[in-house]
Amino acid sequence: MPQDQLSLPQNLNAVSSSLDANQLMQLQQATSNYSSLQLAWASGFLAAMSAVKSESGQSVQLSTAPKAVVAAKTLTVLYASQTGNAKGVASQVEQSASAAGINVKLINISDYKPKSLKNESHILIVASTNGEGEPPDDAIEFHEFLLGKKAPKLPNLSYSVLALGDSSYEFFCKTGQDFDERLQALGATQILARVDCDVDYDSESESWKLSIIENLKDELIQADAVLAPVIDLPVAAASQFSKQNPLEAEFLVSQKITGRDSAKDVRHIEIDLGESGLTYQAGDALGVYFENDAALVAELLTALNFTGDEQVNLKINGEQKNLTIKEALTSQLEITQTAPAFIGFWANQSGDEKLLEIAADKNSAREFSAQHQIIDVIHLAEAAITAQIFADAIRKITPRLYSIASSQAEVEEEVHLTVGLVSYENNGKQRFGGASHFLANSIDEGQQVRVFVEHNDNFRLPNDNNTPVIMIGPGTGVAPFRAFMQQREADEASGDNWMFFGDQTFTQDFLYQVEWQNYLKSGLLTRMDVAFSRDQAEKIYVQDRLKEQAKDVFSWLERGAHLYICGDANRMAKDVHQTLIDIISEQGKLNLDQAEQYLKDLRSNKRYQKDVY
Repeated sequence: MPQDQLSLPQNLNAVSSSLDANQLMQLQQATSNYSSLQLAWASGFLAAMSAVKSESGQSVQLSTAPKAVVAAKTLTVLYASQTGNAKGVASQVEQSASAAGINVKLINISDYKPKSLKNESHILIVASTNGEGEPPDDAIEFHEFLLGKKAPKLPNLSYSVLALGDSSYEFFCKTGQDFDERLQALGATQILARVDCDVDYDSESESWKLSIIENLKDELIQADAVLAPVIDLPVAAASQFSKQNPLEAEFLVSQKITGRDSAKDVRHIEIDLGESGLTYQAGDALGVYFENDAALVAELLTALNFTGDEQVNLKINGEQKNLTIKEALTSQLEITQTAPAFIGFWANQSGDEKLLEIAADKNSAREFSAQHQIIDVIHLAEAAITAQIFADAIRKITPRLYSIASSQAEVEEEVHLTVGLVSYENNGKQRFGGASHFLANSIDEGQQVRVFVEHNDNFRLPNDNNTPVIMIGPGTGVAPFRAFMQQREADEASGDNWMFFGDQTFTQDFLYQVEWQNYLKSGLLTRMDVAFSRDQAEKIYVQDRLKEQAKDVFSWLERGAHLYICGDANRMAKDVHQTLIDIISEQGKLNLDQAEQYLKDLRSNKRYQKDVY
């Protein structure tokens, strides 16, 4: 049982009669993060302390060495997480292993010294993968070390890898695969074969977790370990809400912040967290659950010749439940994003030659699925199919993560988002993104929306308020930097702030223009450079503005500035990264290898952070 859900004896007053309320709270707080073994040892320690004090009548100092506990092998759980999914799974593994009596450590892979691998006996790695097979930012150094020449032989290490990814991408689960293959090559032994999880990973990760504990319990659980009694301690309100248990929050505002003639529809969203106690920091993301558009659901039902009342059975929150296919398509199944596997499924169901040809080539299937929603694929070829088989062939809905555009120091119980509506035409039909359409057009003010906070420790303001920051956030990438500025203002930070913003046109697409101008006027925002690509014949982007200010950009970095990028991962972030290398090489009189190392050092020191998607 997780340690934040322990159960106090019913007669709490009898147990705590010798402790006042403050003492009891201190004891609960002090032990809230203890493992089962640590609680068992602490119990013995306090009992011994009580016995000695009763005999002597005086306070005593006992050795803090846990002599009653025999030294045991430790299970080390490492997580490499970009958006928080890997961290969430790893935390569940740590809680379950600890509850089972296993001595376990949970460590962010960025905080782990790779050379320590040779001293480990058992290690688990939960790793996500970035778009083109790259490791998450916090795993880059570990990845380079493990795949490099300095990695030690590991004949005494037992390990397993859980890889998280998205099969829509070419390099599905590549980071986890790299870790697994390299550990095997170094002589380590698999506890379990690697498991590659798609975006709907809950069931597979749960099975992996249970299998791991079953495999390790005889080896790692100490024979004389006494499991802690089940005690129910109060839990902070913030920890009650998670991806598995989202908050029902009130939807306040959806306000369009692009102009009437803009090619884009960008919304400023406000949500009321009420008295939930849910907290977040500047740099965090908000997970949003949504319902699919009713018109799209109706179109699907018609195309499949379903009435909507057909019964299907789905696994929801770990339990099998019966519901109608209409209910499933509305709230449980992903119909606005198409997995490549569905192309193959529908090709086989329909026997359509064109689809079969596309499905036979992985790259073609990925490209086709990225450009077509489920309904578009169905319109291409008919097939007779039952509701259950169809439901089983589609991914479950996963919440969308949005960079938070506010600081609680400014907006208190609210949370703000900056959401671009995904909208396009396919064969004359208007198609929308699932979550963005829900937030922009489907939910009314005053209704409830299910949300949770995804903490992102890889995108944080510097601890020292005197530190200058450079923020690069074109389009909706501006969101976290609005939060940064609100937080810097609340903290009365004296460090300089420099913002690079870009979009299509000045008059239609300058997001939060008045706020930025006010920050410039007050002096909180030291500098702002903007790039509006379509306001002149030659397109200008944020990387062009960076080049123009190369001398000052390098000067800021040399005096300790932290550098942040948020926005499009496929083009913008790569172009900006390359521009930074060019600037560092030119201004620092360094060759390209040295410039790349300069940027790597910034990243290692958490002075170069990215929130890209």
